[in-house]
Amino acid sequence: MKKLGIVITDGVGYRNFIMSDFLTEAAQQFDIVTIYSGLPISAYRSIPQSNITIKELDVFVEGKLTWFFRKWKEVAHLQKHHSFYGMKDNLVTGYPKNNSAHSLLVKIIYFFTYFIHSNGSILLAEKLQFLSFSNHKITKSYSQLLKEDQPSHVFFTHQRPSYLAPFLHAVIQLKIPVSTFIFSWDNLASKGRMLGAFDYFLVWSNLMKAELLYFYPNVKEKNVKVVGTPQFEPYVMGKYETKGEDFYRKFHLETNKKTICFSCADVSIGQNDPIVIKAMANAIRNKSISTDVQLIVRTSPAEDDARFKAVKNEFPEIVWNVPKWILTRENHTESWSQRIPTEEDITDLRSLLEHVDLNINMCSTMSLDFMLFDKPVINTVFGNPENGLYNDQRFLNYDHFKKVVNSHCVTIAKNKEELISQINDALTNPKSRTTERKAMIDLQISEPLLHTSKRIAETLSQFHD
Repeated sequence: MKKLGIVITDGVGYRNFIMSDFLTEAAQQFDIVTIYSGLPISAYRSIPQSNITIKELDVFVEGKLTWFFRKWKEVAHLQKHHSFYGMKDNLVTGYPKNNSAHSLLVKIIYFFTYFIHSNGSILLAEKLQFLSFSNHKITKSYSQLLKEDQPSHVFFTHQRPSYLAPFLHAVIQLKIPVSTFIFSWDNLASKGRMLGAFDYFLVWSNLMKAELLYFYPNVKEKNVKVVGTPQFEPYVMGKYETKGEDFYRKFHLETNKKTICFSCADVSIGQNDPIVIKAMANAIRNKSISTDVQLIVRTSPAEDDARFKAVKNEFPEIVWNVPKWILTRENHTESWSQRIPTEEDITDLRSLLEHVDLNINMCSTMSLDFMLFDKPVINTVFGNPENGLYNDQRFLNYDHFKKVVNSHCVTIAKNKEELISQINDALTNPKSRTTERKAMIDLQISEPLLHTSKRIAETLSQFHD
């Protein structure tokens, strides 16, 4: 029998693989599908096929020794590839600011990995990391679970969460073929090491395939498959579609005005969001924007809208879309990972993408979402080391985003004046960068959105064969 195990780690994995057509397609390719969930079972409301079961994974909390070896592995990976701006930036921001016992350990890791960061030393750190939890009771429980279910293939929907390393270890020890999906467009060229060694890899694009083979020289090219990404598949699914008049009615927008959508980053990198929102709201009030416009702000799904309270009070005319994501579990080490989207929220997002006239965001993957609907995009980076604002201009040097900047598919606003000028241009000539937007989409997503889940399920089935 063909049995597929699917590891869902967090709310975004849930969105991509549960709220797309993936489960339906996987259930057709495999006799039995088991979801190994890092989210509580209560998060799953309706499962489309009878041959799908859900098993909630016990939450693993790493001990000090495991943390040490993982940190060594991740920092060494960043040191090895520090010529990439995103890697170097993560090294710099991760360096401790004080001398606590924990910080001193991190500084020691930084010191010796500065000199020793070969591929062999990284693999040694990973081996020691996996050895450190091999006899942990949770690792043993994972192993027992897999022995009972006997999946013929296990698919990780995210390559990075370190708390899933014991589950990967159990899969490898039982010699079950294992694959992973590279989660996001920025993961390979700017983030730390993935959680372990997989047999097969699914990637968004030919670009991502080339990056994977560069950063992970042990990976065999024939084991990397370009499948696109389910992240955007809901945009071609009829169930999430909305008519224009329903969009305007739901958000209480005026049909005779153009609509600007500002999509926020989370608080860790979106610290300048309130400043940008105020700049736009003032420009609308004082008519610096030549077209008659209205502003809708979509906050990050990773948080609520509490930090925008002052802006909301000062500008009651702004419309707010706070993503309807539900927190499924309290007291988790990464609580943001336990938030899952509702169908209503995906419908809201899709309607924003289709019906607004312009998107503004800070170097976010949301740029791609709006480009899929051929909407003009402005990326705001108001902060630099000189002006005292949070330095978001550094993200322009990240390898994945440099490609966006150089392609001219978006415009970059470094201050209020540039932003207002670019808004006026974009609203006057919305199609002026259509060709560049299409080229960027083709670069980042090498397969059509339609049938993405079917393509992924069929690829996993071929791995089994």
